[in-house]
Amino acid sequence: MKDVKLAIIYYSATGTNYQLARWAEKAAKDAGAAEVKFLKIEETAPKEAIAQNKDWQAHVEATKDVQKVSLNDLEWADAIIFSAPTRYGNLPSQVSSFFDTTGGLWFQGKLANKVVSAMTSAQNPHGGQETTILSLYKTMHHWGAIVAAPSYTDPVLFEAGGNPYGVSVTANGEGLKDNTRKAVNHQVKRTLTIAGWVKKGMSQG
Repeated sequence: MKDVKLAIIYYSATGTNYQLARWAEKAAKDAGAAEVKFLKIEETAPKEAIAQNKDWQAHVEATKDVQKVSLNDLEWADAIIFSAPTRYGNLPSQVSSFFDTTGGLWFQGKLANKVVSAMTSAQNPHGGQETTILSLYKTMHHWGAIVAAPSYTDPVLFEAGGNPYGVSVTANGEGLKDNTRKAVNHQVKRTLTIAGWVKKGMSQG
């Protein structure tokens, strides 16, 4: 994994997925990833909508200096970890809109064999976490990417809610728990390990 370039790409309205992504960033650096980029998907919601939610507005202001993801970042990365909340059991429009811009890279085959994994959140335990991650993975299959789901490869996944597709949390205002952080750490290490295998295999032809 020391040769792996990792992009951590998130979208967050009020901060939950920002925190998951920050944990992922630290875990990747601690694991010895070659390079790590921390990137946000641009906020495209109308200012009028954001202004109606003080937490949303505060988070937009607090993260205004975080680097926005570009298509170049996707091409650069060997592995990508996404984190985004659910919207009616699906991806937020901000994330979908960004994915809609990747057609050129896809057509050139530049997204194939990227190793990817995803995390998410919702306001209640059955708010669409699994379907949101699976919706994201559908796009990854079209890319030709390799999905590195955590599955049940470590007991910490059960402690953090037991979602085999990726870490998911209930964002109910109580804050994120330490077992979630540990699950994020495991998911990051698994993604980097698999990406290392893939990169080594591709280099050997």
